[in-house]
Amino acid sequence: MFRTGKNIKIFFNYIVGPLLGLWLFYSLYKQVKAQPHLQDSIQLMRQNLFNTHGLKFWTVVLLTFVNWGLEAKKWQTLLKKVQHISYFTSFKAVLSGVTLSLNTPNRIGEYGGRILYVNEGNRLKAIALSIAGSISQLIITIFMGCGGLVFIISTYSSPSASLMGLSFFWIKILLFISSFALLVLLIFFFRLSWVIKIIEKVPSFSRFAAYISVLEDFDAKVLLRLLTLSFLRYIVFVLQYILLLQVLDVQISWMQGFWIITILFLVLAIVPTFAIADLGIRGKFSTELLSLYSANTIGIIATTFGIWFINLFIPAVVGSILIIGIKIFKEK
Repeated sequence: MFRTGKNIKIFFNYIVGPLLGLWLFYSLYKQVKAQPHLQDSIQLMRQNLFNTHGLKFWTVVLLTFVNWGLEAKKWQTLLKKVQHISYFTSFKAVLSGVTLSLNTPNRIGEYGGRILYVNEGNRLKAIALSIAGSISQLIITIFMGCGGLVFIISTYSSPSASLMGLSFFWIKILLFISSFALLVLLIFFFRLSWVIKIIEKVPSFSRFAAYISVLEDFDAKVLLRLLTLSFLRYIVFVLQYILLLQVLDVQISWMQGFWIITILFLVLAIVPTFAIADLGIRGKFSTELLSLYSANTIGIIATTFGIWFINLFIPAVVGSILIIGIKIFKEK
């Protein structure tokens, strides 16, 4: 029996793991090839790569390390409650999560990628921790998105105007719903013990209470630290977007760009997506929103592709290589 269990571990570690990594690498390649306006976007970026905006482009690339570095720090902070890992291991776990997230609906695969670097007995607890980290990022996204909606309502007051096909009446409804959702998330985030008590009372989910009880150990100081890291990462992401818009000659002010991008991130957070359609959806909403201030449609689409490629595709490729070499089950 012991030998059978060992054989299963060998099968997963040395056959399933590498095959999974290779499949993920190939699927990422197929995603890029399937995107519309791919050649136009690449050509436009080539033209602007080494001109006067070249420094801004390389700043966007460097900020990718800051972006995922902050996420790695957040993951390391979360895991302290169940297992101590190095910052480097946390960074690898985050990149592996990116790889699986791009190949699953609504990026739920992110949790599976991260727990590959967690000890087997702690993996279910780690999923609960990862969800808590995602909630902290969602809180910041909704909060900033509400600010963006307030900005657009107060500055773009044409009676016949619409945003993403919605009249301003429905934009105000979206603001109300988002504000209510933000309030609910904040209450649950700072009262995670309530969530555990609710789950314990539901027979179908009560058996999972032991795995999420780790959330009770988070005090307000740690939760505020998670929100701070999430906010810093959010600002980095917005800054990348604005800089790349400037590189690709999309004429829009910093103020307009900042708040429009917050609305874009809000929409992307609440609209269900599948990996293969994710980039197309990003391009659609980016064009709808940014075309309010700029007619450079190709530049907007190229920016969307560039951000996706730099911030998600390249880290996902690195993550797929890491998954090839990882042992899914640790040797004892």
